[in-house]
Amino acid sequence: MIRCILVEDEPLALERLTGYVRRVPLLNLAGAFDNAPDAFEFLKSNAVDLVFLDIRLGGWSGLAMLETGAVNSKVILTTAHQEYAVQAYDLEVADYLLKPFTFERFAQAVDRVHRMLTAASSRGVRDSIFVKTEQRLERVNLADIVLIEGQRDYRRIHTPTKRIMTLQSFGAFERQISPDVICRVHKSYMVALDKIESIEGRRITIRGLRIPISNTYRDRFFAAIERSREEKQL
Repeated sequence: MIRCILVEDEPLALERLTGYVRRVPLLNLAGAFDNAPDAFEFLKSNAVDLVFLDIRLGGWSGLAMLETGAVNSKVILTTAHQEYAVQAYDLEVADYLLKPFTFERFAQAVDRVHRMLTAASSRGVRDSIFVKTEQRLERVNLADIVLIEGQRDYRRIHTPTKRIMTLQSFGAFERQISPDVICRVHKSYMVALDKIESIEGRRITIRGLRIPISNTYRDRFFAAIERSREEKQL
């Protein structure tokens, strides 16, 4: 089963999507939201495999929601605007559905996600990722990453031996890497849990650096820390 949620502020579109989901036995609808804040709150404490996400949500942007890292599952964007396709590709969404889309196109997108999830499960936990830097793709071992730091439009990957600059977004990193390995703790930082030296209040010490923990990511970070502690006790 694929556990999913819908985030759509148009009542008719939300009703149609809900109907489509119920026609696919593979999908388990965990929630439907007509605004981004409620979806944010749900995702803080609930894991899902797939999010159907509208791009324009009243005063919110679905793309901005992806960039915050609130969504670390597969994403299918649903929109009437085709001009965001390139940006969506950069954010590594699973599919891009242009309204009005048919049930057949919807089912095709779901099948694509199912194949992605099945392939990821068969491979097990990944130990490396490819990062686009300058004109090449560079393989980076997850075990080598100390932290990922945001610097305006760029992200800087810190390893013990080098620094790698990339335009890849935090949201894209979070959909590639388990939060139990490298977790978002702030709008400008992701940290490797096994490299943390200490946590004091809302500050993490890692390789001599003091990294802040923001309210947005605090609960998920400490949940990941607790899971890590439990695994070590087994």
